[in-house]
Amino acid sequence: MVKAVVVLGSSEGVTGTVYFSQEGNGPTTVTGSLAGLKPGLHGFHVHALGDTTNGCLSTGPHFNPNNKEHGAPEDENRHAGDLGNVNVGDDGTVSFTITDSHIPLTGPNSIIGRAVVVHADPDDLGKGGHELSKSTGNAGGRVACGIIGLQG
Repeated sequence: MVKAVVVLGSSEGVTGTVYFSQEGNGPTTVTGSLAGLKPGLHGFHVHALGDTTNGCLSTGPHFNPNNKEHGAPEDENRHAGDLGNVNVGDDGTVSFTITDSHIPLTGPNSIIGRAVVVHADPDDLGKGGHELSKSTGNAGGRVACGIIGLQG
């Protein structure tokens, strides 16, 4: 079992912790909780770079080792880091569990050292028709981020 964690922070008061676990070559289970967000859907992605020197902007694009278009988590054609949306309640919090086979914690496409980014707006899952739909899901600004690290 390999485990990882990311502590999310932002200048906008968004906080959260996200845990990752993977057994062997199986899918990765992602569990987390976030607070300080506006109610509704927020894009939730793994970005390519574990660099927060310029805040969340320096985390680069979505993690996309196979050069695919942006899509929904269940789509065949999607970035590895496309984890869809989290649905925040009226109290500004959300707890979630995601299981995904495109974000391994070991091997050449490991997400260890990359970043998690929470976006201001809903991810249209590549289906919104906006010019940014096929690259970012038109999910808006980056309201929180953190670097994924190994957990003991």
